[in-house]
Amino acid sequence: MEFLKRRKVLAVLIPCTVAVLLIGAYLFQPWRLFTSSTLNEALPEAVPAASSPSNATGVSPSGPTESMQPTATAAAPASEAAPIVVAKGDFQSQEHPTSGTASLLRLADGTQLLRLENLASSDGPDVKIWLSELDAGGDWFKYRGGKYVDLGLIKATHGTHNYVIPAGADLSGLDTVVLWCDRFSVAFGSAALV
Repeated sequence: MEFLKRRKVLAVLIPCTVAVLLIGAYLFQPWRLFTSSTLNEALPEAVPAASSPSNATGVSPSGPTESMQPTATAAAPASEAAPIVVAKGDFQSQEHPTSGTASLLRLADGTQLLRLENLASSDGPDVKIWLSELDAGGDWFKYRGGKYVDLGLIKATHGTHNYVIPAGADLSGLDTVVLWCDRFSVAFGSAALV
């Protein structure tokens, strides 16, 4: 009789334990403690307003040119093509060790982008790049409470990558870059842009 009771308890306990382990694995994704990724993107170049796609490719609206060589165009002055650093700051660790530099840049065509350089952080589920109005550092959980712009999922845990800021985004007061784990509402690290 005692054996049957134990068997019934195990019949309930084992599936419940397996379910809890599977849910925990899905939510926490513990294998990410041992994974990382690296991406090194070049700084995008703005196309000078004087050139057109037909000039850049050697193809005119009426068809390919005889030589198939790109048509020469007047080069933009070097100062016009260089990106302008609007603000810059170094990452500080919060929930996970994080280092590197964040720069808010304005390209020659007016596009704004956030460039993370020499980033080193941890992998995690649903990690995003946010521009926030709250100060860098301190409480890991505070950033959900303030105004922010979500620039999307982090491209890699290490390296140098670019995140285009949506046209028309109101960046006033958003002077902190946050590596934000949306699933658990914690900051892996943050950088004050000054």
